[in-house]
Amino acid sequence: MKLTFLGLGVMGFPMAGHLKRNGHEVTVYNRSAAKAAKWVETHGGISAPTPAEAAKGAEIVFACVGNDDDLRSVVFGPDGAFAGMNKGALFVDHTTASAEVAREIDAAAAKAGFGFLDAPVSGGQAGAENGKLTVMVGGAQKDFDRARPVIDSYARACELMGPAGAGQLAKMVNQICIAGLVQALAEGMHFAQKAGLDGNKVLDVISKGAAQSWQMENRGRTMLEGKFEFGFAVDWMRKDLGICLAEAKRNGAQLPVTALVDQFYARVQKRGGGRWDTSSLMQPLSEP
Repeated sequence: MKLTFLGLGVMGFPMAGHLKRNGHEVTVYNRSAAKAAKWVETHGGISAPTPAEAAKGAEIVFACVGNDDDLRSVVFGPDGAFAGMNKGALFVDHTTASAEVAREIDAAAAKAGFGFLDAPVSGGQAGAENGKLTVMVGGAQKDFDRARPVIDSYARACELMGPAGAGQLAKMVNQICIAGLVQALAEGMHFAQKAGLDGNKVLDVISKGAAQSWQMENRGRTMLEGKFEFGFAVDWMRKDLGICLAEAKRNGAQLPVTALVDQFYARVQKRGGGRWDTSSLMQPLSEP
């Protein structure tokens, strides 16, 4: 298929690469032209100077950018993707953004004759590079059925959650769960150290029981070592938790632990750890 990918950050760069390797014709756009040039040098394909130019003739346009405002900037306006797309084309957004902006873009797409899916991903940089992301999708069944075989280029799981916005809501659930898990793991490892236990032995034992989690298996030992350079940054997690807390105010959900963990991440940021990965919740406990 003729495809477009907008946004070549730590997630988008490898995701677009998987599309190219699977035989699709891919045009890319990135705010930094140097990053787009590097992608073309690495994977082939072509780059375009604007989202509108990149989207011309594409059957599906994918995007993975930073936040709501970044998303609007690549979708709307004379240089936005919608200005270049043909009627009947499909826009698939992999950004972790608000359900509100997903519904806004869905309404604009319907008016213009485009399909739209909000499809945030989980799995981090490693998942993107290895083609094993989990994708939570909101939109119409017909659009999902059209995009699913292409998304499978970089996904190990892809599920339609409901109408537009439902994908973003499901991603919020994911981030809420991760926040609590990482804080609990940080406190557990901190407790083990203060109690004079061998943290690695503790992990060996409890990871075989009910406490087991992906975070424990992949971040427990590095947390004990004070290493926090393994992917999804605190700055991005705070952005995501802000989206969760704002949505909770709208729907009446009670998120006391999430709100508390968000403030713990704020402490990490104040220590200069905004680019550390999310397991850095251990750091303020180890070094009060």
